[in-house]
Amino acid sequence: MKKILLFLYFLPVFAFAQKTTILKGTVNDKNKQPIEQVSIKYNNVGTTTDKNGNYSIRIPFKEEITLVFSHLSYRTFTKKYIGNSRNGVRYSVVLSSKTEELKEIVIKDNIRNAQGIKKIDVAVVKNVIGPNAGVENVLMTLPGVSNNNELSTQYNVRGGNFDENLVYVNGIEIYRPFLIRSGQQEGLSFINSNMVQNINFSAGGFQAKYGDKLSSVLDITYKKPTETATTIDASLLGASATFEGQFLNKKLSTITGVRYRDNSLFVNSKQIETNFKPKFTDVQTYLSYEFSEKFTLNFLGNFSLNNYDYEPISRRTRFGTVADPLELIVFYSGQEQDKYLTMFGALSADYKVNNHFTLTTTASRYNTQEEEHFDIAAAYNLGEVDANIGSENFGEVDFSQGIGSQLNHARNDLDALITNVQVKGTIKKGDIQWNFGVKYQKEDIRDRIREWEMIDSLGFSIRPPYHTSNNQPYQPFEGEITPYQNIRKENNVAINRVSAFVQFNQRSFWNEHEVFYNLGVRTQSWSVTGNGIASKNQTIISPRGQFAIKPNWDKDMLFRISGGWYSQPPSYRELRDFNGDINVDVKAQKSIHLVTGMDYSFQMWDRPFKLTTEMYYKDLSDVNAYSIDNVRIRYRADNVTKAYATGLDVRLNGEFVPGSESWVSLGYLKTEENIDNQGYIARPSDQRIKFGILFQDYVPNLPNLKAYLNLVYNTGVPGGSPSYANVYDYQSRLRDYKRADLGVSYIFVDANKQYTTGWMSKFKELSAGLELFNMFDIQNSITNTWVRDVYSKTQFGIPNFMTGRVLNFKVGMKF
Repeated sequence: MKKILLFLYFLPVFAFAQKTTILKGTVNDKNKQPIEQVSIKYNNVGTTTDKNGNYSIRIPFKEEITLVFSHLSYRTFTKKYIGNSRNGVRYSVVLSSKTEELKEIVIKDNIRNAQGIKKIDVAVVKNVIGPNAGVENVLMTLPGVSNNNELSTQYNVRGGNFDENLVYVNGIEIYRPFLIRSGQQEGLSFINSNMVQNINFSAGGFQAKYGDKLSSVLDITYKKPTETATTIDASLLGASATFEGQFLNKKLSTITGVRYRDNSLFVNSKQIETNFKPKFTDVQTYLSYEFSEKFTLNFLGNFSLNNYDYEPISRRTRFGTVADPLELIVFYSGQEQDKYLTMFGALSADYKVNNHFTLTTTASRYNTQEEEHFDIAAAYNLGEVDANIGSENFGEVDFSQGIGSQLNHARNDLDALITNVQVKGTIKKGDIQWNFGVKYQKEDIRDRIREWEMIDSLGFSIRPPYHTSNNQPYQPFEGEITPYQNIRKENNVAINRVSAFVQFNQRSFWNEHEVFYNLGVRTQSWSVTGNGIASKNQTIISPRGQFAIKPNWDKDMLFRISGGWYSQPPSYRELRDFNGDINVDVKAQKSIHLVTGMDYSFQMWDRPFKLTTEMYYKDLSDVNAYSIDNVRIRYRADNVTKAYATGLDVRLNGEFVPGSESWVSLGYLKTEENIDNQGYIARPSDQRIKFGILFQDYVPNLPNLKAYLNLVYNTGVPGGSPSYANVYDYQSRLRDYKRADLGVSYIFVDANKQYTTGWMSKFKELSAGLELFNMFDIQNSITNTWVRDVYSKTQFGIPNFMTGRVLNFKVGMKF
């Protein structure tokens, strides 16, 4: 009975065995090496090979099946097979390697785009030319960013002034000198382009983690070297050398740059004949030592010395109209000797508490010692030019409207010491991130002002307005001779600040649409002590927020909106009025920002392009109105002004030429202010239309011959007003600013073109080229010189023209 039951139990197995057979074999590659984890399947039955490439699978007996051999790294093999032997069969396979050409993968940083931050390619910064080549030079091709002074690295953003822009290097705020009043005195930007790794820029509506300014943020990250290299750049404008490397088993990385610049090539192209001896030098270093995976210590240091010796000789400027031309002739005596010494050091420590929590502590100190000493006498003649073509004196001055002289004197000295300590942290879990920080800063300013101006017209000293009047020469005047302007002040100012911020960031999804948002708030409390007078403690709160959505559409588009209540507590420069007096109770300027934008990425000519559009509005209150003289800003040191700014920025960037990024920018801006309820007038930064082109190209048959075009057109800004004058009476504008710079270079050696023999094998990079600045030799003006008419007692605004056409040769190498 038991045998019968056992037979009945195994009967299905015997029946199945009669209908199937075993297939065995080995799977190898073309080199006869076994392949592991090859999938062998037919219908819903399958197995995989072992580490020796062997496999075994039961298949139907005398029935045709389709075997599929597949592996990620090899081509799939398909075979129709019939098992004819009950004792099993063998079948071995050789698979061919799978080589697939993948399409280019573009990784997009949607988070940065959602935050309204523009990422600027470092390679573009190094290639694009300009009188002040570097990061700021590229910024001025963007919509909403402008400057009518090619000798200056300062810039205005969406109606703001130079003091309203935040600049960070490795998370550390950077400051600029106080007394500089002319672009040709600036010399070098703090940012060394050869040391830069990342460049991020926001033109408004920025996050709470950034500081308390009204206009923009430029966030620079210096690189940590991964190789040993030396870069040298030289031209007729100066030279630079940068060394980078790793030491101590790659725990210590260092990059150090030395730069020298001489602007005399540009100044000698102006209409003023001068003896000009500028010496602009700086040394900058960034060190990073990695003690462990969790702890890193960094140091950023900078030493800069600018010696500016300027001796004007003469000037001849023609202006006016074709029908009514005028000419100003000036003869100078005297000189100007300025010195700007700045030192900066910052020590920071990065500590990774765990995979989610990072802390950064930074202590920094900035010291600037500035001397502005000049005695310059100018004798001028303002005359009418004979415009009669048939006249024997055509083109010559035939009548003098103004004859006089002017003497300017200054012995200004400033010593500023800014010290701060800050702690910042980041907590990140998944798509949620928290940023927070707290900072203490002390500013100690010692400012000595000795500045006066004497104006003489036909032998009679002109007194300032509202002074004792006289009716010379018809009535004798026996009063004392009083300078037209006279400032004698000594200001000792101390400012203590405590600021903090917290910010929440999240990335999530609404159905299939990707959304980003952050909410944050900043606060700052400060007090001022100046010349023995202390202010009350003041506090501001600045809430900010951003929201963006990337719809799940066929078209690659992203929409964003940002805004908040931005405040700018006063710096020392904003506390000092036209006469050098300090108002310790100046309040923070405030601005309500609203920015909406859209990014549209698309393909054109089978190449990537991106269209960025932003609209903005700023409602400003407690404004500290100012005037601009070249790059010097002079504040009213009060808060009696209201203002607004509104505009539209459009930028199209992409590969107009394959492999090279270029862009076209267009901006519209309108900004006006109402000073003490006198009515709205244009602000000094009211740059209505901005158009910029940054274009890179190369010769198709000679790709190493490259060309770079930097073209900017800005409509004219208000031309300012004479001393003591009411700005409401002087609302004429300067002429439009038009400039085109062209560069041509040849690449002898780069990453794609290396030599193994010969003298060029010693170089990692080698290039040489020519730069043509202001290629159309257009006369652009930056400010006016105001000259009195003897007869009508009116003031003429004589435009101060900028640089003409200049040719420069440069060479760059890396080894």
